[in-house]
Amino acid sequence: MNRIDARYAELRGAGRIGLIPFVTAGDPSPDLLVPTMQALVAAGADLIELGVPFSDPMADGPVIQHASERAVARGVGIALILDRVAAFRRDDAATPVILMGYLNPIEIYGWARFARDAAAAGVDGVLLVDCPVEEADRAAPLAQAGLHQIFLVAPTTTPERLGGVTARAQGFLYLVSFAGVTGANRLDTGEIAQRIAAIRRATEVPIAVGFGVRDAASAAAIGAAGADAVVVGSALVERLAGAADAAEVAARIDECLAPIRRALDAAPRDPS
Repeated sequence: MNRIDARYAELRGAGRIGLIPFVTAGDPSPDLLVPTMQALVAAGADLIELGVPFSDPMADGPVIQHASERAVARGVGIALILDRVAAFRRDDAATPVILMGYLNPIEIYGWARFARDAAAAGVDGVLLVDCPVEEADRAAPLAQAGLHQIFLVAPTTTPERLGGVTARAQGFLYLVSFAGVTGANRLDTGEIAQRIAAIRRATEVPIAVGFGVRDAASAAAIGAAGADAVVVGSALVERLAGAADAAEVAARIDECLAPIRRALDAAPRDPS
């Protein structure tokens, strides 16, 4: 079983809301990526999203854009990221790892090679922001290697298109909480609850909600709206910027995620 499926099964069995932190691979430092991943797990992460640095991260706001620019300037690319994931796997065989990024770096690396190397390193899923479901066939090597392709569902997704997405959904669906880029602060939990309900009518695949989750209150509100997991990205990336060593990384991660973890564990669940 793919680790993503196993982890969501565990979460559902325990009645827990998952916490998925996003960090940009290679920021604040390539050498700190493995300690960062370890600290995320220690702070309560159920799954980890690693952002693959790219020169034109069109879906991301300024915080993640700048982190990606810093990582690109340090020479961080797919090969280095997979090397660090493999190192992380030597001590953690259970926590799912999802790579989130854009088509261009994978096209350059080569689809078959990427799928083979990512699976060998211990990656479990890939979310490609600019690969819509209509073009998902180009990512066929991912499934052939046992990797899940994670799809986005946007506020503008029509019922007809949602049917196409849910028909191919694997692992979980990433529900974008609002139309815009990462890091903005405009959550409408009532609207999010309605979108979650609409997706639930179409599929049993778990739903993670991201974009705009900045603190314990917003995370708990989304959990209470029925999400299976929440994604925390820009707030964490901003907190990690400039961290000098593993101890500082761990302290900043705990400061950011520990209150969110506690709030999620205390949040009431929508029985629907």
